[in-house]
Amino acid sequence: MSSGPDPRPDRPIFILGCPRSGTTLLQLMLHSHPRIAIPVETKILLPAYAARCEFGDLGVRENRRALADWITGDRSTKFDMLGLDAADVAAEIVAGPPTLGSAIGVVFRAYARRFGKPRWGDKRPSYYRHVGTLLRMFPDAQFVHLVRDGRDCVASLLEVPWYDGDVHHAVCVWREAIDHGRRLAARLGPDAYYEMQYERLVADPADELTRLCGFLGEDFDPAMTDPGCLAQETVSPRKEWHGRTKSAVTTTRVGSWAQRLDSWQISLAEAAFGERLAEYGYEPSGLPKPPASQLTRFAKISTHRRMAQSKAGLRERWKQRHEPNPVECLLTPETTAASAH
Repeated sequence: MSSGPDPRPDRPIFILGCPRSGTTLLQLMLHSHPRIAIPVETKILLPAYAARCEFGDLGVRENRRALADWITGDRSTKFDMLGLDAADVAAEIVAGPPTLGSAIGVVFRAYARRFGKPRWGDKRPSYYRHVGTLLRMFPDAQFVHLVRDGRDCVASLLEVPWYDGDVHHAVCVWREAIDHGRRLAARLGPDAYYEMQYERLVADPADELTRLCGFLGEDFDPAMTDPGCLAQETVSPRKEWHGRTKSAVTTTRVGSWAQRLDSWQISLAEAAFGERLAEYGYEPSGLPKPPASQLTRFAKISTHRRMAQSKAGLRERWKQRHEPNPVECLLTPETTAASAH
């Protein structure tokens, strides 16, 4: 019998979840796998998709060149964080298939190639709101949703310097991530969508990562459980909020919301989350209900956010009708293998 080609997949992997759920830790763990490369958070994919109509027909070489130059040269994309040669990647985009997904696939494929790995992924918490976009470009993608106690997420969001929302918005973000996840689980099924909990991941990394590798079709590697050295090399010292990723995996922050949030903030979060906390096994605080004024303010903010997201959905559907090209990635395993030599 012939052994045939390697049966293991090269499907893209996308990590998503409420911000401050531990997605950076999970990214580092997966990047520690010998077959998987997932970079620190870039700003390439969603901005490129939003601007796709501005580059015109990608069947025209000059337009592919303009797209390639923007991806590799615009500071906003953070391309320079990938450690790649901009000219080489731009040339590969220009020579590649004339779709946006192909151009983005070239970038992440080159990043994986830098480490001698056959499989790539990307991490951005807000991807939970953009799975439809990701599937348009990468129909065979797999999605990993990391869930953490919403009260810990809210407490952490309120402490990081880059978050400019208040507690009501932070509560909304976690609830939206959970509700999106429920819909994604039903829509995508167990072959494409996988949910895991932060608390279990840090309590028993080997067991949880073995299960995750089973979903991804990969063999578990023990190096995944100790990503601290990798974090030392790749996580910017400026990002102090990711500092704990450079140490051993620990459970010390589990449940720390009890000391980090005011009583009314805990009550508000628990009232807004409803049964969602209990469904994941998170124990209620037992505090009384929050003031009616806080619930009213939360309801207004939640409604406003839903309306804004609905309008964004309408704008996206209009834009899809005016796309100059298909967006699906047309890179094949054969072209991937060929370009690696």
